[in-house]
Amino acid sequence: MSRPPHHSAVPPPRIGLLLINLGTPDAPEPGAVKRYLREFLSDPRVVEIPQLVWQPILRGIILNTRPKKSAHAYKQVWMEEGSPLAVYTARQAKALQGAFGPGVLVDHAMRYGRPAIAERIDALKAAGCERILIAPLYPQYCAATTATATDEAFRHLRRLRWQPAVRTLPPYHDDPLYIEALATSVRASLAALAFEPQALLVSFHGMPQRTLELGDPYHCHCRKTARLLGEALGRDLVVAFQSRFGRAKWLEPATDRMLAALPGEGVTRLAILAPGFAADCLETLEELAIRGRDTFKGAGGTDFAYLPCLNDGAPGVAMLRALIARELEGWVPPQ
Repeated sequence: MSRPPHHSAVPPPRIGLLLINLGTPDAPEPGAVKRYLREFLSDPRVVEIPQLVWQPILRGIILNTRPKKSAHAYKQVWMEEGSPLAVYTARQAKALQGAFGPGVLVDHAMRYGRPAIAERIDALKAAGCERILIAPLYPQYCAATTATATDEAFRHLRRLRWQPAVRTLPPYHDDPLYIEALATSVRASLAALAFEPQALLVSFHGMPQRTLELGDPYHCHCRKTARLLGEALGRDLVVAFQSRFGRAKWLEPATDRMLAALPGEGVTRLAILAPGFAADCLETLEELAIRGRDTFKGAGGTDFAYLPCLNDGAPGVAMLRALIARELEGWVPPQ
């Protein structure tokens, strides 16, 4: 049946895949960092303190002191194409474009900053996507990462008169595909080193201890990932948690304290990796690879190596393709 002459143009029906990562400033400058931090640290999923108490602290102290320091850190890792997190996430999306057939459009967004989740949902919808898979790139589930990404997606969807059908990518902390991708990447990185590490330190992003007590599965997911990765590699791993902030008790042991203590325990050759991050970012490239190295060597360590995240490397892209294909079953024919 042909459409009436006055009928508006309708794109052919498609399926959308939206990769979501945390976010990043637009530039390694204090003003851009301040805008990013204001949005990030105003999220009640990230800082679980009553806003009447928290906002005066955030706006009166943190946003007037931290942006300059953070901008300096960003400058040390900024790439020609932009922030590492933005660059690698865009590359992951590009690598997956076309992987699920011509009817699936792949896009990416950031929970904080740009490209915004609402903007990219609208773009997919305008391109004819009647079904969208929301894919937060967090292997280990945490309310402060996975949940707030889907919160933002559904917050925007509730404003739409014509909503697409929606699925979400579940956490994959113990999926054999993820563990094998990590193991393959780690083996290749270790083989390229000029020294043999005495220990492998696995650093996950920290969270307040209170999140565990309130029922967040993040700590358990991290520990299971480390255990399974250690089994795949055939060696014990040392687990720690990084990026402590504020005075609250955080998950332990702390990465910075571990780096300072290991040389005194006889570990002078160390490799460190951060499997909780789908892509390298400030927390891996500056906090671990630069400041972590300084801490370790300052305490007496002799050899230190940071092993990169999966990023857009072949093992990571193949893993994402397989995980996402599984979630698209019933929407697209097997590739």
